[in-house]
Amino acid sequence: MTNAATLTTARYSAHDLQPPTPVEPCQRASVSMVEDYHRPVLVDEIVELCRDLPAGIIVDATLGGGGHAAAILDAVAHVKVVGIDRDAEARAAAATRLAPYGDRSRIVSASFADIAAVLRSNSDFVGDQSIIGVLLDLGVSSHQLDDPSRGFSFRFDAPLDMRMDASSGETAAELIARISQDEFVQLLRANGEGRYARAIALAVLEGHPTTTGELVGLVERAVPIPARRRGNVATRVFQALRIAVNDEERQLHDGLQGAFDALSPTGVLMVISYHSGEDRAVKTFLHELSTGGCHCPPELGCVCGAVPQARILRASAVLASPSEIASNPRARSARLRVGWKLAR
Repeated sequence: MTNAATLTTARYSAHDLQPPTPVEPCQRASVSMVEDYHRPVLVDEIVELCRDLPAGIIVDATLGGGGHAAAILDAVAHVKVVGIDRDAEARAAAATRLAPYGDRSRIVSASFADIAAVLRSNSDFVGDQSIIGVLLDLGVSSHQLDDPSRGFSFRFDAPLDMRMDASSGETAAELIARISQDEFVQLLRANGEGRYARAIALAVLEGHPTTTGELVGLVERAVPIPARRRGNVATRVFQALRIAVNDEERQLHDGLQGAFDALSPTGVLMVISYHSGEDRAVKTFLHELSTGGCHCPPELGCVCGAVPQARILRASAVLASPSEIASNPRARSARLRVGWKLAR
């Protein structure tokens, strides 16, 4: 967990960006919808969830290019946004996008797992306002996937990096150089690579890849052609390495709990995930909150005295509409789950 004292905080900017200048309302709408960095998914659904919230602070804990935050600020005049991201390029893009909203936004360099520390270190911005909403948009942004230098995608031959924060931590190549075969097999199986996990792990560890192209080649040689699924055979390998490099399982666990703890009573937690492992973790977390952790047999009713802490929107996830998927294919895999914190 990052110490609050080490968090780098900047209003509207990541580093040396210019402060905002006043703009007319018509300009504000056009600026807020600029999508040159990343096109967010399920924006209409997120905005509708925020419209009826009282005045207060919404934490966009995975700010990215600021698309969701801009849409919220544009549609809900009585809220302010604290945006969190550990990617310097994302913060810079978000600073430009959110500049028209002036002092209604604050951008912070941190991980979404550090929500509590972020709010403490930005008490001057938060003040005595309630945290009425937290948004987590998990996964990799379009910009990160499209930037060959980041090493997230097998579409480009690039250094095998995959770090969300490119300034610190272990790269995917360094992880491969130190991980054991059994650990790698377990990592692959946890991300859906079943039958050929051991063969892939052996091939990759023996091949010592340092670029994405080398990794794809090693995976392709390890999996027989007849067994290759639709799409690139290395998809789940890239996903597994990205999750491990960025410690995403722990980040998600800590982020979900930190987000819920930070919420004021009746505040809303909104989580968008993109693969089954993430979605399952979010569903389980919200279910435990909605039942108070009760595991009594349904036919007997609750006899353990569990107290529900949240109300969930519905058992199934909210999916993107066909029209959104047609215009933004990334939305196809998006799953939105929502829960409101109950007053005690």
